[in-house]
Amino acid sequence: MDLSQFRREYLRGGLSRSNLNSDPVLQFTEWFEQAQNIEIADPTAMILATVGSGGQPHQRTVLLKYYDEKGFVFFTNFESRKAREIKENARVSLLFVWLDLERQVMINGTAAKVSTAESARYFMTRPKESQMAAWVSSQSHILSSRQMLLQKFDEMKRKIGEGKVPLPSFWGGYRVAPVEIEFWQGRQNRLHDRFLYTRNGASNEWTIERLAP
Repeated sequence: MDLSQFRREYLRGGLSRSNLNSDPVLQFTEWFEQAQNIEIADPTAMILATVGSGGQPHQRTVLLKYYDEKGFVFFTNFESRKAREIKENARVSLLFVWLDLERQVMINGTAAKVSTAESARYFMTRPKESQMAAWVSSQSHILSSRQMLLQKFDEMKRKIGEGKVPLPSFWGGYRVAPVEIEFWQGRQNRLHDRFLYTRNGASNEWTIERLAP
């Protein structure tokens, strides 16, 4: 199928150096709030890219649960492929795509597990059904049938009953500590605006450079 004529112009606006916050986390907050304000579907959805020891990249969509100057946090099964690859290579990339605003944000950094206490605090805020689902899904492993998964879920519901669901030892969060954050704003004629923040390891300060589209 030839898709070469499938295109549109990006005309919503531009991005200049004078409009950028010197702190990329604060700049991210500004853009994230704008995405929320126009009610973009799933503004917390981000593509997580990992590369294991074999060198093959893998991508999937995960949900940002909170962030601050220390990094961006998501949760998963520690036996999943993403977790196995992070164990082999902690360098990861996150990508937010907010096409309604013609914007992207790319975050490159290193992922590390959050504390068990931090994972437990978040786990307790999840709906009970989601808590139970974390127990029954052997994430990324081969599943013989959906019926078997649903059967395990029903068994879990009967076992837990009205009780509380404990935090699985194989489930928790990762914090991605950023070393680079790029803000991309679509522009007419594919002359997009791109600004790259790079953290200086010695001073922990950020430098900002404009990149060619």
